[in-house]
Order: sequence, then structure tokens, then C-alpha cells
Amino acid sequence: MMKRLCIGLLCAIGGYFVGAFAGYFLIKWFSANVHDRSLEAAMSSIFVWGPFGAVVAFVVGFIWCSRSSRSAGAKV
Repeated sequence: MMKRLCIGLLCAIGGYFVGAFAGYFLIKWFSANVHDRSLEAAMSSIFVWGPFGAVVAFVVGFIWCSRSSRSAGAKV
């Protein structure tokens, strides 16, 4: 259980950065806001897309680790 939690947290850290960078560039490219596009991109990537990416990556990492540990145990 502890191994799954640690791998999920490591995936969450990576997912936060991937989500934040992807959100920043997507908002920077596609936002219709002309006055403060860079501020909108920075704030929404840090407070919306980064945490969203972290949650998704945590769930994926947690499930992936549990499935890989089950299949590794079954092969033995």
C-alpha cells in the first residue's frame, strides 16, 4: 500500500508540472483575452490545470502500480 501511495505521489508531482505547462501554453495560444493574457495563463495554469493534472496523474499512477504489482505477483 505504501509503495502505491509513493508512486501515486511521484506521478502527481509530474502531473502537476505537465498540467501547468500544458495549460499555460494552451491558454496563451487560444485565449481571446487581449489585455492580460499572460496573467490569465499563469494563474489558471497554477491554480486550475496544475492541480487537475496532479489529481489525474495520482489516480493513474496509483491504479497502474496496483495493477502492475498484482500481475507481477501472479507471474511468480
